[in-house]
Amino acid sequence: MKATESNEVLNTLKHDMKKQQRQLFFKRLTSNKLMVTGGITIIFLTLVAFIGPFLVPYNPYEMVVQDRLQGPSAKHLLGTDEFGRDLLTRIIYGSKVTLGVGFSVAAISSFMGMVIGLYASYYRVLDHILMRISDGLMSIPGILLAIALMASLGPKTSNVIIALSIVFTPYIARVIRSAAIVVREQTYIEAIKVQGASTMRIIWLHIMPNTISPLVVSATFIFADAIITEAALSFLGAGIPAPDPSWGNILYDGKLVIFNAWWMTVFPGIMVIASVLGLNLLGDGLRDLIDPHTNHAKK
Repeated sequence: MKATESNEVLNTLKHDMKKQQRQLFFKRLTSNKLMVTGGITIIFLTLVAFIGPFLVPYNPYEMVVQDRLQGPSAKHLLGTDEFGRDLLTRIIYGSKVTLGVGFSVAAISSFMGMVIGLYASYYRVLDHILMRISDGLMSIPGILLAIALMASLGPKTSNVIIALSIVFTPYIARVIRSAAIVVREQTYIEAIKVQGASTMRIIWLHIMPNTISPLVVSATFIFADAIITEAALSFLGAGIPAPDPSWGNILYDGKLVIFNAWWMTVFPGIMVIASVLGLNLLGDGLRDLIDPHTNHAKK
């Protein structure tokens, strides 16, 4: 009976501790107002991208020439473009393209950067080779490297994702390598080696989990950078090909009529600013949440 009662007391204490930890985590999460603002912004834009196409009555590709360059009105809330297409509809459909490209680039570059960073941190020979290649890529301005890659690959949405993934992978690799080297030097890693654990087991089961936190934070900022770079590429005519809408190529169309149709540059520009600002606030909040020491250092 005593053993049973002791187990019940221990289970109760464990349950209470877990509850207190969840409450503390939720309190820290909600106390960061900037992070909450960024998270709400990204959730809203995601809902716009996935639910918005079912709510708008127009086709993003349908041209109505007699309605070209009409200003915001009850019929067209954000006006129309030079071909008479509803601008609100194109921005909503473009949000799915732009956010999809940004998310894909963040996911692919995070995976590739994680693999490169982990193996570079463990093997000195690979470290010299992979990091020198990364340094070479990072020495080229991202937008110029992306334009060069798009010129060789051709205008296509998938090629935009490939090009931007190549641009941002070295940055992730550097972050993961730095974090992995710190973990590799820990005493318990040496103990695991002495026990005869394989290299794959050490890298993927013991080092990799300790690099997830900086990876998530870095991926958030890469997401924002990918949105800006995709918009810049499309604005220069080297990104998402027409007639597929993206915030960047809507801006590209708007620059030709900026003095006659201000709405074609203002509204997609607001979407780009809102998404990038939201992601940066979210990234800063995640960094403070994961590593509270950085927040104290700022203060």
